[in-house]
Amino acid sequence: MDWRKQKQSSTGCFLRWLLMLLLLFINVAAFGDTRAPQQQYKNAYATMMYMGTPRDYEFYIAIRVLIKSLARLNVQADLVVIASIDVPLRWVRALEEEDGAKVVRVENMDNPYKKQSNFDGRFKLTLNKLYAWSLMDYERVVMLDADNLFLQKTDELFQCGQFCAAFINPCIFHTGLFVLQPSMAIFKDMVHELKIGRENADGADQGFISSYFPDLLDQPMFHPPPNATKLEGTYRLPLGYQMDASYYYLKLRWSIPCGPNSVITFPGAPWLKPWYWWSWPVLPLGIQWHEQRRRTLGYAAELPLVLIQSVGYLGIIAMTRLARSNLSKLCYRRSDKSITVLQNGLKLVALCCIIAAYILPFFSIPRTIHPLLGWTLYFLGAFALCSIAINAFLLQMLPVLVPWLGILGVLLVMAFPWYPDGVIRALSVFGYAFCFAPFLWASIVRIMVGLQLSPERESFLPRLVESSPPSGFNKLY
Repeated sequence: MDWRKQKQSSTGCFLRWLLMLLLLFINVAAFGDTRAPQQQYKNAYATMMYMGTPRDYEFYIAIRVLIKSLARLNVQADLVVIASIDVPLRWVRALEEEDGAKVVRVENMDNPYKKQSNFDGRFKLTLNKLYAWSLMDYERVVMLDADNLFLQKTDELFQCGQFCAAFINPCIFHTGLFVLQPSMAIFKDMVHELKIGRENADGADQGFISSYFPDLLDQPMFHPPPNATKLEGTYRLPLGYQMDASYYYLKLRWSIPCGPNSVITFPGAPWLKPWYWWSWPVLPLGIQWHEQRRRTLGYAAELPLVLIQSVGYLGIIAMTRLARSNLSKLCYRRSDKSITVLQNGLKLVALCCIIAAYILPFFSIPRTIHPLLGWTLYFLGAFALCSIAINAFLLQMLPVLVPWLGILGVLLVMAFPWYPDGVIRALSVFGYAFCFAPFLWASIVRIMVGLQLSPERESFLPRLVESSPPSGFNKLY
């Protein structure tokens, strides 16, 4: 009996220990990402967010990745987001509670240049960047665009003077990253200059700030003092703090001689920003941004939609295969003359279906998903929609899937990691396209021939009995 009691006591003790361990694990899982109360720093990294563009969500994701990547580098500065008052509250809460950012809500600054002939509407609210000069809680602020990718810590920038920026253009500095000393006097003067219509080349923050600091090109280069003191005045930043991604695409490696290779920027076409899933392997650096996101923010927001689409595409493949015979019984016949009309109509409809099969999946995929998931979902969707055309029009599979194979091939050519430079990579892509073009043309010819024969096949349009058909159209099964 004593032995049994001792055994029961040991078992109960083990179960209690296991329960405590389970509760501890649940507690860590639930609260492991909570942050300690934020320390107040005397410097800040800041970025801005506003609403009113077709790409608001994408920039929200980009800002979160930027904030989290800076936190992961253990920067000794506050992380500030200058957000317009129309930014959704759930986004603000995510930035504050999950990312540890300080959100400063501001009114949208009126843009007096919106009637300029060269004004681009997507830059209408970029003048909100001027609010950085009103962040009086800080000695220095590094103002950032969302498309900056940090390779290493850059806290030495807080030693720069009242205004510092890098020139990625020979004559015009870039406002994607600059250092400033907050000053209400300068902020109010900038607002005044906006009201009186200071000259602005592009109607955006780039043109206005460039005109406000017109002599930066003549200023000395910034070199961090070894004793960590702050400099006074204005300085040019070394190009290593704003490495234009296009420099990389030429040689497929970084060779920036001046300054530490610290920050990559992605200026240019908005649809080629690195957070879009199609950015890689079209742009080699796209995967680097997504790797940063994978390590920080993750992809939990997009995964449910990816799963739903995947299940839907697999269902389409299965259903079209099972319903092959019924899909093909969709034709009518009246006379020999109607066969010609039918064939021409079938060719047009089939070609439209095949083209749509390669286009529609591209636009249905969540834009900010990881490229590997995005391209996988694209190929699955294109195959599923192509299977509808293959089974409905009784086409051979290979000619319809030749573009599918061609797209896969060109992605593999672009993703090949051992090109010596970007020129060889571009020539390889063009060479592949040149060699693939005859196969694409042959597949189109085969599809046309298949559509020509389809109405005459017994399985698609059975022959009429020799007796004269009744008047009107007959539906044939």
